[in-house]
Amino acid sequence: MDRREFVESCTNGLACLSAALTLPAIASDAKPRNYERVLLTDVRGYPLRASQLKTQTNYIFHYPFVATPVFLLDLGAPTLPQQLSTKHQGSYLWPGGVGPKRSIVAFSAICAHQLVYPTQQLSFISFRKSKSSKGVADNLIHCCAEHSQYDPAKGAKVQSGPAEQPLCAVLLEHEASSDTLTAYATLGGELFDAFFKKYEFKLGLEVGPKSRDTVVAKSAVHPLDKFCRNTVQC
Repeated sequence: MDRREFVESCTNGLACLSAALTLPAIASDAKPRNYERVLLTDVRGYPLRASQLKTQTNYIFHYPFVATPVFLLDLGAPTLPQQLSTKHQGSYLWPGGVGPKRSIVAFSAICAHQLVYPTQQLSFISFRKSKSSKGVADNLIHCCAEHSQYDPAKGAKVQSGPAEQPLCAVLLEHEASSDTLTAYATLGGELFDAFFKKYEFKLGLEVGPKSRDTVVAKSAVHPLDKFCRNTVQC
């Protein structure tokens, strides 16, 4: 290599390095995070069939951890992919619904604002099929704590209220031959660390020492009105 070639090589290398340094970093929450593949079951432990889900009805299962609840919804109509962004500007493509109509979706039931979540005693957050006196819009997930509203047909995008990012999506796989549903990953802004830190003592009482264990093999799906004694309708 002569002197001119050496100088050009160094110049090109520096230009490539400079370009690489100026490229936006890919946020970790912009890519799917794979967890255990978990089959969704009914309360008796038998595989849940997608056709068993009632449309526009709140269902709850737990994933990816024993204490982290997830909303499962059949919206009754196809949901298309959506380009979304997290609080930290991690852009990601939510793939839309699954199932015969591409209408089945799942999202973390932990509000992205104050980490409100459904418990067996009380739930301030749920999907609302119709409006209420407090101005809850149709077909949105509404949190009564500070009135954040999310559109499940658009990847749980924030429609109003103080929440700064969509609910974290739980990715599902539908097996057409058996009509079963399997959860396998999350996508979007996870809040699990903050959730466990905020509710450590409470979760210890509700769930016990295994609250942060990863769900393995199966997760039971419950209608919210059977799982929770009191669903607040604000």
